[in-house]
Amino acid sequence: MHRIDLNCDLGEARRGTPRWSRSLAARSGPDPADAALLDVVTSANVACGFHAGNRPTMSATAAAAAERGVALGAHPSYRDAANFGRTEREISRADLADHVYFQLVELDMAARRRGTRARYVKPHGALYNRIVHDSDQAAGVVDAVLRYADLADEDPLPILGLPGSVVLSHAAAVGVPAISEAFADRGYRADGTLVPRGLPGSVITDADEVAARVVDMARGREISADDGSRIVVSAQSVCVHGDTPGALGLARGVRRALEAAGVEVAPFTGPVSAPHLPSAPPPPRVSRRDEGDRSGVGDGPR
Repeated sequence: MHRIDLNCDLGEARRGTPRWSRSLAARSGPDPADAALLDVVTSANVACGFHAGNRPTMSATAAAAAERGVALGAHPSYRDAANFGRTEREISRADLADHVYFQLVELDMAARRRGTRARYVKPHGALYNRIVHDSDQAAGVVDAVLRYADLADEDPLPILGLPGSVVLSHAAAVGVPAISEAFADRGYRADGTLVPRGLPGSVITDADEVAARVVDMARGREISADDGSRIVVSAQSVCVHGDTPGALGLARGVRRALEAAGVEVAPFTGPVSAPHLPSAPPPPRVSRRDEGDRSGVGDGPR
């Protein structure tokens, strides 16, 4: 029987928006749109504060995911809130490792306080695309995962990435689980990379087309690339972007189509529960001006 994980980017409140303001209210809970998606997907990639999100969204989304048996993943990015993490940054391996490590600790602290934990790492946006081919930055992401494993005294968390990417090759070479991912609602080039956002065919919004493509990917069949060629996208997880128009309908349609085709939809991490876990690891450094700030995630490394 074929099996696939269905993941979605969540917790992406942006400073200065109504969603951000609502998230800061006491006992606000997860964003309603996120909660609806959590009823459909099996893994949640949660923003860790550098491109979007804040401590309340991390905490609320982690709790809501655990209640539904959804695996929780850290979704770190470049420090780029102004551009939603979609602008590449020139940054050293060491500095990038510091940034990713900081975000991973932030999310996992929030999760453990709610009786669950981070179970994998999926970089966001421009960082995700950069580490498809940039070996230095890919190594920085893997370094962060290994550093966190040492801190928590646990096995390294899996890294979710594009099939054939440098980051997955590097991860596998040093003993970090490498999980390949496909995108339900994104167009592909003939070489298996994504069509850049803003170009024709980069985002697919037709629900029937999206569902059919995902079933083909889950069953190892060819799909059409942007130039009309046929490619096979091998993946253990499929992403539906939460900010794609009609994301909830797309996700529901994808899950229905997969189940109708006899494909099991389940977290790639295995079954998820909310066990009693050890206390959170020591927190990362924050600046004085962020102490007591309910919205922030501290200054983090510079």
